[in-house]
Amino acid sequence: MNIIVISRPHGQPVRRSLHAPRHFLALGAVASVALAAAVGAGYAAGRWQQAGGYVSAWQARLADQHEALADVREQSLNEVNALSAELAELQSRMTRIDALGRKLVRSPLIDTDEFDFGAAPGRGGVQLDARDTTQALPDLWASLDALGERMSHREHQLDVLDDVMMEQQLAAAGTPAGSPINEGWMSSSYGTRTDPFTGEEAWHAGVDFAGRAGSPIHAVGAGVVTYAGKRWGYGQLVEITHGDGYVTRYGHNSRILVEEGDMVRRGDLVSEMGSSGRSTGPHVHLEVIKDGDPVNPWKYVQAKR
Repeated sequence: MNIIVISRPHGQPVRRSLHAPRHFLALGAVASVALAAAVGAGYAAGRWQQAGGYVSAWQARLADQHEALADVREQSLNEVNALSAELAELQSRMTRIDALGRKLVRSPLIDTDEFDFGAAPGRGGVQLDARDTTQALPDLWASLDALGERMSHREHQLDVLDDVMMEQQLAAAGTPAGSPINEGWMSSSYGTRTDPFTGEEAWHAGVDFAGRAGSPIHAVGAGVVTYAGKRWGYGQLVEITHGDGYVTRYGHNSRILVEEGDMVRRGDLVSEMGSSGRSTGPHVHLEVIKDGDPVNPWKYVQAKR
């Protein structure tokens, strides 16, 4: 095949024939270079487009991660603030518990060396921004754990204190104190006296309070009625057993107002004054027995209720 190229050098047409082998080699080389350039440009364009897609994808992913991190920080901050508020509330309650404990242990019935409610209560709170949440959460949990242990210790102390107070109150309420009558006078003392029937010296195991027949007789301590009825010498008798080895007796009543097994408190009405049994007139015979032996009731009558 012959290829003829016509050109116009110097304004004159010139015919050239490209049938020689070297001409074909030159054309092939030019075509190869052009093709390679085109392929290279296309590959480069494809690579640039692909790389640009990767960059855009990573940028979108980073934006999503930044948004998620911001949400996590905000949620953490909310949790920290909630924990801080709970911690402040618990510390406030702990302060009130300590104050109550200090008030209770000032009671003369309590040995203050057994309790340490005077220890300084926890104070303060946490004020944070989002940057502090990572460091704050472990500190908050540690504070809450410590406060929880402290509250458990205080609760145990209060339980023990409540038991002690209850025992002390029961013992105090059961100890005889005060007069069994509202009106009247002491007509016979405790100890050796002249017997009103024989005129001879005799032992008197209680004190007598004279008054108007039918006037009220009150228990001088809390306890259980262990006898309510007639007994020789006492007439109509009420006997109350208290704690700590105490027993009280109220004799010569005109009427008994309690029954055996009844629980009574100090000041409760148990009978009415009379002159039953070995008696010369309306009065109440009060006896106080401690650990099985009679003791002088007068010091208990004078004791403050």
